[in-house]
Amino acid sequence: MGQDGMTRRKVLLGTGTLAAGAALTHVSGLVSTASATGGSLEKWPWPYKKLDPEKTAEIAYNEWYRVFCGAAVISSVFGQLRQLIGEPYNSFPIDAFVYLEGGQVGWGTICGAPAGANVVANMIIGPRIDSSTIGHQISTDIMQWYSQTELPVYKPKTPKVKDNLPTTTSNSPLCHISVGRWMKAANKPLGSPERKDRCARVTASTAYRLVELLNKWKEGGYESNTDFNCGKEYGITGQFNCNDCHGNNVPQAPQEAPPKA
Repeated sequence: MGQDGMTRRKVLLGTGTLAAGAALTHVSGLVSTASATGGSLEKWPWPYKKLDPEKTAEIAYNEWYRVFCGAAVISSVFGQLRQLIGEPYNSFPIDAFVYLEGGQVGWGTICGAPAGANVVANMIIGPRIDSSTIGHQISTDIMQWYSQTELPVYKPKTPKVKDNLPTTTSNSPLCHISVGRWMKAANKPLGSPERKDRCARVTASTAYRLVELLNKWKEGGYESNTDFNCGKEYGITGQFNCNDCHGNNVPQAPQEAPPKA
């Protein structure tokens, strides 16, 4: 590419990155007020009615083939709430979250399925005040469940791939690790129908689990299943499995200075 083309590309990439970052910052529960500036979509949390996990999972499975993992999880919940409640769900741009595919536009970071589930949980439950906020806890539970569960769990009613697909435990919320570990176990490449259907089933499994937790919260019976907090335990953000990516070169956080007397 010429210099002008490269410059335009850099500008476009930078603009897209800023927009994506702004979107995630806004919807991930990191603002401390429920009335940020803007229109009706700024007012949250949003109303919720209990959904059928089985139905939700089947929707998510089929939606994966349209908008991939993250947007499919969002669509499986918000699509039903559009019918049951209407606004603000009618105005939510579900398909805009297609960028969550492949661990954020194919970069292999957090899998789009738990990322999409976290968007849903925080929009419904409300702003994060501290780590005890239920929306934050459900997101943490989803991340740990995804990491420690043999996936996929859900078996679609009408699978697009008829084979019995192997299941694997990722021990990580990262798309790169999750997909890579499965491809090695299944001996299937990234572009294979089997890998695609595996990810569709993982998406459905995550949507199922998300609705289970939201329903428990709606009934007043939700209790968090994890108390892991990497920042508190190690002084740096992270997950409980560092060695798959870092080997022995795990980033070390500097010791905080003791408070002055």
